[in-house]
Amino acid sequence: MKKQKYLYMLATLFAFLFLVACGNGNETDDNASDTEKEKEQMETEEAAKERTLTDAMGHEVTIPAEPKRVIASYLEDYLVALGITPVAQWSVQDGASIQDYLQDSLKDVPTIPHDLPYETVASFEPDLIILDSASMAEGNKYDQYNSIAPTYVIGEAQNNAWREEFKEIGKVFGMEEKAQEVLDDYEKKAADAKEEINAAIGDESVAAIWLVANTFYVVSENLSSGDVLYNDLGLAVPDVVKEISESSEQNWSEISLEKLAELDADHIFLINSDKANGSTALEDEIWQNIPAVKNGNIYEYDPTSSWLYTGPVANSKMLDYALESLTK
Repeated sequence: MKKQKYLYMLATLFAFLFLVACGNGNETDDNASDTEKEKEQMETEEAAKERTLTDAMGHEVTIPAEPKRVIASYLEDYLVALGITPVAQWSVQDGASIQDYLQDSLKDVPTIPHDLPYETVASFEPDLIILDSASMAEGNKYDQYNSIAPTYVIGEAQNNAWREEFKEIGKVFGMEEKAQEVLDDYEKKAADAKEEINAAIGDESVAAIWLVANTFYVVSENLSSGDVLYNDLGLAVPDVVKEISESSEQNWSEISLEKLAELDADHIFLINSDKANGSTALEDEIWQNIPAVKNGNIYEYDPTSSWLYTGPVANSKMLDYALESLTK
């Protein structure tokens, strides 16, 4: 009987200790959960405060506590990555051309001309205007826009590093942590893609060519899709691309037939805006003699893809395109 009583007491003790341990584990989980909630709440509260920031041109700009009607022409990619919907979206040709690759998020957003006419901007009644570069605020444009709503200039140069632009936009909205999370996810995706593509094609060279109005353009080594291909993915740069990039500040530069004949790319991403018109330039003997063309290593995309743009959404899609094409 004493032994039975002892075993009963021992079992009771173990059961008690087990429940205590479980309780402590739940308490730890609850504490961790509470900490995360407090962190999220603090970030939300911080974003909800009216703040004064200094933009790239030295303006002290008071950012509204919770901007609801944002215009950030040609920066919509960054807004979408942060879960922000602008009140109007960039367009050219009277709204006929937009950033198609963003339309899953912007399909119901009206367009605004890329040069942001004062009257049109005012008609949208924005509570915050974000400009990509100082060139968009030349002359008295800044004062005009700022008379409509607080106006913040992101960068000084015509082509600013997209990562820095994204972090700056994150700061404007008090969403620095969210921006960093998006960047971290992108860097991991790029590193994984780089490893897989390198295993597939090694040191073979790659070029991105845009065909529009029967004219060929080549992407810069360090801008737009060139930044993704050559910097993020570490792909080999053809000599012609290097040469043209050194003498141009444009994302895409026209390449003459003479230089096209020298293009020794092993793989070509072709963004074909002439498909509806027959793409007659692709029948030219010079094009047909490029190594990538002769070997069938041409990966054709239409201009509704993200190849012509830049930003966390566009570049992430380009990583997908490169993996899809170079590892099949």
